[in-house]
Amino acid sequence: MTTVISARVSGLRSTPSKLNLVADLIRGQDVSTAVMYLRFCRKKAAFLVGKVLKSAMANAQANYDVDLDSLYVKEVLVGKSFTLRRVRPRARGKACRVRKRYGSIVIRLLER
Repeated sequence: MTTVISARVSGLRSTPSKLNLVADLIRGQDVSTAVMYLRFCRKKAAFLVGKVLKSAMANAQANYDVDLDSLYVKEVLVGKSFTLRRVRPRARGKACRVRKRYGSIVIRLLER
């Protein structure tokens, strides 16, 4: 029976579409390769996804005593979290809503 190691974060200050661009880079990659991709990707979402990936790696070492070289990224699930609604004043006394979207991410690792 293979053990699936996961890490989950909700309420990331980035939209799900921006998180998904970075998540596509690391799906199916070895953990060491994924960390390297995220380190050299110049997006804010890469930093956030990297923190979740490192959390999953720490879970693998602490809870399951797994060798990190044998792990790969099985799946990266990106979804939407809550949305903050703000009001922006517009011309002629009107107002528009500004939606500040937050994202959530789940990373699952598996042994090869």
